[in-house]
Amino acid sequence: MGEQSVLLVRKERIAWITLNRPQSLNSMNDALVDELHKALDEAACDNEINVVIVTGNGKAFCAGGDLPYLETLKSVSEKKNFIEKVGLLAKKITIMQKPVIAMVNGVAAGAGVNLMLACDLIYAVDSARFAQSFVKVGLVPDCGGMYFLPKTVGLHKAKELMFTADLIDAKEAERLGMINHVLPYEELAQVTERMAIRLAEAAPLAIALTKATLNKTDMELDDVLATEATTQTLCLGTDDCAEGIGAFKEKRVPKFLGK
Repeated sequence: MGEQSVLLVRKERIAWITLNRPQSLNSMNDALVDELHKALDEAACDNEINVVIVTGNGKAFCAGGDLPYLETLKSVSEKKNFIEKVGLLAKKITIMQKPVIAMVNGVAAGAGVNLMLACDLIYAVDSARFAQSFVKVGLVPDCGGMYFLPKTVGLHKAKELMFTADLIDAKEAERLGMINHVLPYEELAQVTERMAIRLAEAAPLAIALTKATLNKTDMELDDVLATEATTQTLCLGTDDCAEGIGAFKEKRVPKFLGK
């Protein structure tokens, strides 16, 4: 039996999901995509997990599609099925109630960038590089890229990055709003985990409802206000809200249970 393409480790209410094809820069073939779906499903359904971290093994986060594998897809249905499965990874991360942090340990290219952009928070090593590399091999962006990137950097900058496939460094990606924080290699895992622990200790229901609302980016103000009224009313009736208010009054750290 070959080595797993995706590793899942649970630690202190955090699921660490690691893309594990370092020899191919964690590029996406059928095995990696299927195993990543399985890992995300397991983390989403595990009541002991509050936060998910996605990272890569080796010097890359994810180099996008595995080109030698893509060449083996001969029929139209094979090609479409694989691209749809890749796209569903982005959707699965987006609709997951738990916050997902991308810990970008190296290069992210093609679908790897877009997988990263689907996550809720992004922490990157200072040596990371990013490229919407599709056009270089005659492809269009996938894995939700044409949805996520314009909403992140604006329409015209997204077109520039996708039309040119220019490689940008971590500082430029941070300036464009593509990532939250740039860190030295020796600090990346520690700082990312520190944020994950903070989120794991926060109110799960409140975070889930906030994430769901923020990801509905097509809503008008009236829609947002109506959603706030519904979700806030729900939250006001939870044990977590009572615990949070009680902890505030008593000047102690709250212990949220997601109820």
